[in-house]
Amino acid sequence: MSPPAAAFARDVITAAGPGGPERAKNLLWAAGKLADYAASLGLDLAPGVVLHPSVAERFTRCAPGLSPVARRTLRTNLRFIGRRVVPQLYPADLPLPRERSKQPYSPAEISGYLALADAQPTTGRRMRAAGLVCLGAGAGLIRGDLRDARGADVITRSGGVVVTVRGARPRTVPVLARYHARLLAAARYAGNSLICGGADPHRRNLTNPLIIALDGGDGLPRLDTSRLRATWLAEAADLLGLATFMRAAGISCSQRLGDLVAGLEPAGEAQAVRLLGAARRR
Repeated sequence: MSPPAAAFARDVITAAGPGGPERAKNLLWAAGKLADYAASLGLDLAPGVVLHPSVAERFTRCAPGLSPVARRTLRTNLRFIGRRVVPQLYPADLPLPRERSKQPYSPAEISGYLALADAQPTTGRRMRAAGLVCLGAGAGLIRGDLRDARGADVITRSGGVVVTVRGARPRTVPVLARYHARLLAAARYAGNSLICGGADPHRRNLTNPLIIALDGGDGLPRLDTSRLRATWLAEAADLLGLATFMRAAGISCSQRLGDLVAGLEPAGEAQAVRLLGAARRR
């Protein structure tokens, strides 16, 4: 780097107070590269100018000859320097809300909902309520997929029971073994009609009457279809050994898994049934 850039880097890193020699070396390199870039644009080599977020961001995005990893590292280091040297230009980041997974139901709670379904006053209500619980906790269906499920979509095939899902995300979902008998009974009762009742799958609040019917019995929390899906996700992850794999791989971010899975070919239906169409392994 040029002598003026090196002098600028030494000054700002001294002010930033890095935690050790290796950290100081990395920060010096980042600050010097940024100062050289700013000088090439005719900017004054002053901290308030060079370390301005707009200058640092333009540099990390546009500087030639940098790999994606180097750009991310530069951005992190330059933001660290800026927050230490010109904190007025780097207000604290506000945490952005993100949707977190709902808490899965316990096996006892699922048994309680199924017992409430069995206690409904009519055969139709019993079958629809059991079908709702089994489709959610046994196959992970939710929202439109749940409302549009018909009895004919539940099929005994490939050594297990599967649900054919249409709509925006068409797929075939293996049903967990513990729900096979109840879901098959509900599907036979529904025939070509909707398992959860009603005549129009696009009608709003289709599942509300069933949720109300299963509400509050034996101290159970209100039934939530998102929690039913979370229950299926947790059990499927347990069957796959996902937690063991992620710990062994040192992975904590699901985005990395998504990037990896995008390049893999999913197994066929028979293999999916063997993996996911079983009860929880003990």
